[in-house]
Order: sequence, then structure tokens, then C-alpha cells
Amino acid sequence: MPDDNPEIGTSVRTGAFATNVHDRGGGAPVLLIHGSGPGVSAWANWRGVIPALSERFRVIAPDMVGFGFSDRPSGISGTREVWVRQVLDLMDALGLERVDIVGNSFGGAIGLALAVAHPARVRRLVLMGSVGLSFPISEGLEKVWGYEPSFAAMRALLDVFAFDRGLVTDELAELRFRASTRPGFQESFSAMFPAPRQRHLDALATHEAEIRALPHEVLIVHGREDRVIPLDVSLRLADLIDRAQLHVFGRCGHWTQIEQAARFNRLVGDFLGEGA
Repeated sequence: MPDDNPEIGTSVRTGAFATNVHDRGGGAPVLLIHGSGPGVSAWANWRGVIPALSERFRVIAPDMVGFGFSDRPSGISGTREVWVRQVLDLMDALGLERVDIVGNSFGGAIGLALAVAHPARVRRLVLMGSVGLSFPISEGLEKVWGYEPSFAAMRALLDVFAFDRGLVTDELAELRFRASTRPGFQESFSAMFPAPRQRHLDALATHEAEIRALPHEVLIVHGREDRVIPLDVSLRLADLIDRAQLHVFGRCGHWTQIEQAARFNRLVGDFLGEGA
């Protein structure tokens, strides 16, 4: 890839492999954990969030192992424990004792698991269209994890992600299709979530009793028309977490941070700015 590729940040050693990380801004540290779509990277997921939040915070956005431009070491499987360990290793490498976490979908499950297992390492938590509870896998998530590369398949998948079809252009579909077919990307992606896929969703779930015990302030954000992760998951999380607040965007799908970019950035920025 060219050196000026915006998806490539800084390489940071995290245990047995190197993680590609975007590190912008200054102030209280906020760690962004991306979702699990085909060809995803931290920059592709958070490109509209990083510039806005980095005006107020130090924003750290890694490519989780198996995704983006982080190493793809042989012998390391994609599991919740591996991804939680990666975040902890990254925090240790950067000298960060405690961070705020913003997790998107799959990334929400990792943030939630980390907060439960290591509560002292997390200050506040934002869960956006988040996994983290067990539920019957949706048709939309089946399509995401079962993606086979083609322009037509990517175009159809983007229709699943977004409520606003105006965002789903042929140019965007071509861009994301090309991203999904970079050397190593699809091979790694297809190996992470093979059928039957319900088991992978269940493996990302945290026990409800552990979620109930969370002491953190948590902001839950969801698009009402989300076809990938049902709104009911966030309603259940809001019911379980004592110090939770829930914000639902109408006329919005799974891409809250894109479809409601300005509102999302203000909402998250204000929540994280409280008591910082």
C-alpha cells in the first residue's frame, strides 16, 4: 500500500504482533474499537469521528488483530480473549493506565468484556450498535459475516448497513469492495466467522450477571432501523446496566457514526467530557 494511505497509522508492538494504530490529539485518552465488516479498518470505521473527537481528547484507534493493517500472525485465532488482551497490551505499550472506550458493534463486545474483566482500566464506556449479549443472529449479521467478495455483494451489504440509501453509492461500494480484496484481508475475515455463525456471536457475549455488576457510566447508542444488530440488544443492555443512558436515533441504521455524524460526535464528546 502507498505510504500516504490514510488507513495506515503507527505500528505499536502488542504482545506477539504489531498493531496498526491511529493516535491523534491530546488530553484524556479515548480508545475506539471498530466493527467487524469485510475490509474494515479503524480509519474506515472512524474517519468521521477521529478528527472531531481529537479536538478535545487523545484519540487512539487500533486495527484489531485479523482486521485492517495490523499483523496477521499464524497461530492466533480471533477470540474475545485475544482481542481484549490486544487492547490491554496496547494500553500498556502507550503507558495508559485507564481509558474511555467507544466500541462499535463487535468493538462494543470487546469494550464490554474488557470493562467487566478489568474495571479499573476503563473510565467510561460507549456502546454503539453493540454486540455483547446473546441473541438469535440477524439476517443482516449473517450477510455481513458471510460476505463473499464481489461488487454486487458489497453493494447489497452497504444497503443493509445504512438506512439512508443516499449514502450507498457505487463509488463507496467499489471502494469497500477493493478494501475487502486486499491481500490477506478476505482470507483472514472468512476464517474468523465461518458457519454456523451463531456460535461466534454467542462467544462474544458477556454474562448478564457480570454486566449488571458494571460500576461504569455507560452511553448506549443505537439506530432504530439497524438491520445488523437489533435495537432490542441495546434496550436489554440499558436495562442491565445501572449507570446507563440510551440514545436511539430514528431513521438510522447500523452506521450511527456516519448517518448521524455531527450529532454522534457531539453526544459522545459531551458524555466523555463529563467529569474528565
